[in-house]
Amino acid sequence: MAADTQMTLDQQLLGPVTNVADFIWGGTWDGVEVLPFPPLAIVLLGAGLWFMIGLRFYPITNLGSAVKNLFAGRKKGGAGEISPFAALSTALSGQVGTGNLAGVATAIALGGPGAIFWMWVTALFGMALAFAEGALAIRYRETTSEGTYRGGPMSYIMMGLGPKWTWLAIFFCIGTLISGLVTGNAIQANAVADGLNELFGIQEWLGGLIVAVLVFIVIIGGIKSIGRVAESVVPIMALAYIVMAIIAIILNIQDIPETFGRIFGGAFNVQSASGGFVGAAVILAIRAGVARGLFSNEAGQGSTPIAHAVAQTDDPEFQGRMAMLGTFIDTIVICTMTALVILTVEGNFTHAGQPVLHAWQADLDGFAVTSGAFAAAFPFAIGSIPLGTLVASLALLLFVFTTLLTWSYYGERAITFLYDRIPGSTLGGEKILHMIWRVLWCVGIFIGASRESDLIWRMGDIANAVMVLPNLLALLLLSGVVFALSRGDKTAGKDFHAETPEEPEEY
Repeated sequence: MAADTQMTLDQQLLGPVTNVADFIWGGTWDGVEVLPFPPLAIVLLGAGLWFMIGLRFYPITNLGSAVKNLFAGRKKGGAGEISPFAALSTALSGQVGTGNLAGVATAIALGGPGAIFWMWVTALFGMALAFAEGALAIRYRETTSEGTYRGGPMSYIMMGLGPKWTWLAIFFCIGTLISGLVTGNAIQANAVADGLNELFGIQEWLGGLIVAVLVFIVIIGGIKSIGRVAESVVPIMALAYIVMAIIAIILNIQDIPETFGRIFGGAFNVQSASGGFVGAAVILAIRAGVARGLFSNEAGQGSTPIAHAVAQTDDPEFQGRMAMLGTFIDTIVICTMTALVILTVEGNFTHAGQPVLHAWQADLDGFAVTSGAFAAAFPFAIGSIPLGTLVASLALLLFVFTTLLTWSYYGERAITFLYDRIPGSTLGGEKILHMIWRVLWCVGIFIGASRESDLIWRMGDIANAVMVLPNLLALLLLSGVVFALSRGDKTAGKDFHAETPEEPEEY
C-alpha cells in the first residue's frame, strides 16, 4: 500500500517537475515553445565562451601540460590535505557516475545522436570553467584552527568578493545541499540498486542498505579517507572501462562513419521530426547534450572546486589545469566512449516488435541501453550474465559508489559553511554536524534506492541549475582574477580577510 502511494505521488509530481526542468533547459512548457532558446544552456555555454576567449584558449593549448600534471600531481607541492592527483581523483569520482553511462543514453533518447555533439561543446567550454574553478579554489581557501584546509565556491565568494556577497555563498550552499541529495545521492542510489538487482537479483531496498553501509565505512574518515579510495579506484576503473569500450567499437568499426554522420547531422537538423516548430530538433539536441553534459562533468556547477581546494599545492594555475583535465577525461573521453558503443554496436534489438540494429533504437531506457550495447559486443556469458552486461554493470556500481563518497563531502562542506554563519559556532559543533550529515547521507541512499528514476532525473536537472547560477555569477565577477592566475600571478585579486572568533578564522 505504501509503495502504491509513493508511486502515485511520484507520478503526480513528474508532470510539474518535468515542465520546470524543460523550461530551464529547453525553453518549453507542456511541450510548447515558450522561449526560442534553451535558457540555462545558453547561459552556461556563454559563460564558457567568455572564459575560453579570456583565457586565450588556454584549456586547448595547455592540454598537453595538463596531462603531464597527472604524474607531477602525485607529489606534494605545498600545503593541503591530499595530493593534487588525489584531489583530481576525488573530483573525478564525483564527476564519473550515472551520467557517463545512463546519462549518455538518456541524452540520446531525449535529443537524438546530435545531443552528443552538444555534450562535446559543453565539455570544451566546460574545461575553461573548470580551470577557473580549480584555480580560484586554491587562490581562496580557508584553514581551520586545527590547520585543516578547505574551500570551494563559498570560500572564493567570501574571500574574493567580500562579505557583501555572503547571500550568494549561502544561496550556493543551499543549492549544493539540494543537488547533493538529488543528483549526488538519490540518482546514484537508484542506479546502483538497479545494477545490483540486474546482476545479482538483490531487491532494491536491500541493495540500497548494503551500499549505504559501505559508503558510511569510508566517509566516516573524512576527505582523506575519500581521497585514498578515489585515488586507488578511479584510475583503474576508468582505464578498464575505456579499454573495453574501445574493443567493442573496434568489433563494429564498420559503423563508425555512419555514427559520426548521425552525431553531426543530428546536431544541426533544424526540422522537427514530430512536425513541431522549426529548429525544435536542434533545441532538443542542445538541451539534452548540455544538461546531461553538465550532469556528467559538473563544469561550472561549483562542486569539483570543493575537492580541488584541499590539494597539496600553492599554485592556482597548476590545480586549474588538473581541474580542466577532469572535465576532459569525464566527457571527451569516457562519455564519448559510452556514446560510440551505444550508437555503433550492432545486435539483435527490437522496437515495437520490429528488429533494429542498435540499442539506442530499441525499446530500452537509460542504463539498459548502455548495458544492452555492451552485451551485444560481448555476448558470451559468465554464468547466466553476458560479459558485456557484467562489465557495464560493474563499471556503473564502482562509478556510482565513488560518486556517493565525494558528494557526501560536498554536502558536508555546504552545511558546515551555513553553520559557521551562526554566532558562536565552534569546531566541536562542526564535527558533530559532520557526523549527523554522514548518517543522514547514508539514510538518503537507502531511501533513494527505490525511488522512481524518471522523477529523480528531472529533479536533478532543476537541482543542478540551482547550483550553477550562483557559481557562474561568482566566476564571472572573478574572471579578471582567473585570467591573471592563468598567466602565473599567484596572488591576483583582492583579499577580504577578517579575524573572527568562529570557524573559519579568515572571514
